[in-house]
Amino acid sequence: MASALPSATREIRLATVPKGLPGPEHFAVVTQPLTAPGPGQVVVRNQYFLVFPGLRTLIGGEVEGVPLPPIHAGDALFGPAVGEVVAAGPGSPLRPGDAVTHLFGWREHALLAADRCTPIGDELPDPVTHLSSGAATYGALTRLAEIRPGDTVFVTGAAGAVGTLAGPVARLLGAGRVIGSTRSPAKADRLLTELGYDAVVVPRSPSATLAGQLREAAPEGIDVLVDTVGGEHLTVALTAARRGARFALVGALSGQLSTDRGGGSAPADIDSYRVITQGITLRGYSGTDHPEVADEWITRFGPWLRSGEISFPHVRIPGIERAPQALQELFEGRHFGTVVVELPPQ
Repeated sequence: MASALPSATREIRLATVPKGLPGPEHFAVVTQPLTAPGPGQVVVRNQYFLVFPGLRTLIGGEVEGVPLPPIHAGDALFGPAVGEVVAAGPGSPLRPGDAVTHLFGWREHALLAADRCTPIGDELPDPVTHLSSGAATYGALTRLAEIRPGDTVFVTGAAGAVGTLAGPVARLLGAGRVIGSTRSPAKADRLLTELGYDAVVVPRSPSATLAGQLREAAPEGIDVLVDTVGGEHLTVALTAARRGARFALVGALSGQLSTDRGGGSAPADIDSYRVITQGITLRGYSGTDHPEVADEWITRFGPWLRSGEISFPHVRIPGIERAPQALQELFEGRHFGTVVVELPPQ
C-alpha cells in the first residue's frame, strides 16, 4: 500500500439533465471522501482525461447500441483517462507508480478494479497521446476503407480529434490527395499548413456551398470518405463518390450536437440509387468489432510521432474546475484537435 492518500478528491457530476446541449450550469464539481483500495483494487491519480462529444449521447440518454451506460442526474461523468497508480490493494497486479489508462476520467482520483486498467509503457513519447482518437481513425482507414495507393480521401470535420489525424494517417497509408471540411477558415488554414491537407472546403454562403467546393477540390471524385459529421456532409459526399468508393462512418456530429435531438440519431438523405449503381460501400466503424486495432495503432503511432511524420494536435485545459466549460467549448467547435483536461500533481 502506498503512503498518504488524500482524504478527499473531486469529480464532475451531472447536476441536472439539460434540454438540448448541456452547458457548465448543468454540472457540479463535487468533493467526496477517497477510500483506500480493497482486494484487487487500485487508486489512480488522473493526469489527463478526454473531453469527447459522445458525452452528449450519454447525457441525452439515447444509448441504444452504445457500449456505455447513460449518465443520469447525480452521476459522475466518465471517459478515457491517463494516470498513475498511487495505491494498490491486496492481490492487485498493479503497483504504485504504474502508468495506466482507464475509463474513469472526469475526477482527480479513480478507485477501481485493477483489471479495468490498461498498463502503458513507453511505446508513445507522451502519456497524453494515449487519449488520441487515432485507433478509430486507423481502423476506419485500414479495416473499412482499405485505403489504396493514390486514393482521393475526403475527411469531414477535419479539425476535430479524428480529422486532425485522419488526413495525415491517410497520407502515410498511401493516399494521393486528402481533402477536409471545416466551418472555420482559421482551422482550414491550419489543416493546409500544419497537417498537409491538399484542400479544405469551408461552406459558409449560398455561393460557397459544400457541394460546389467539393466538386472543385475533387473534380474526378473521391475514393474514400472518413465521416465524423453525417447529415449534409454524407449526402454531398455520395454525389462526389467514384465507382467503388468506400465510406467509413466514424461519427455523426450533425445529429449528436443538434439542440433538437437527444444525441442518439443523425438522419441524412442517402441516394440509394447512386450507392447501387456506383458500387459504393458504407460501413460504420466500432472499435469493439476490431479489438486488435488498438495495439496495432500504437505500434504505428509511436514511430510516426518520434520521426516527426505525424503530430498529435490537441489542447490541454488546466484544472478539473474548467472541465464543464471545456465540454461546452468542444460543442461550439472552439478548439483544434483533441481536447483534454490536465490535472496538476497533488
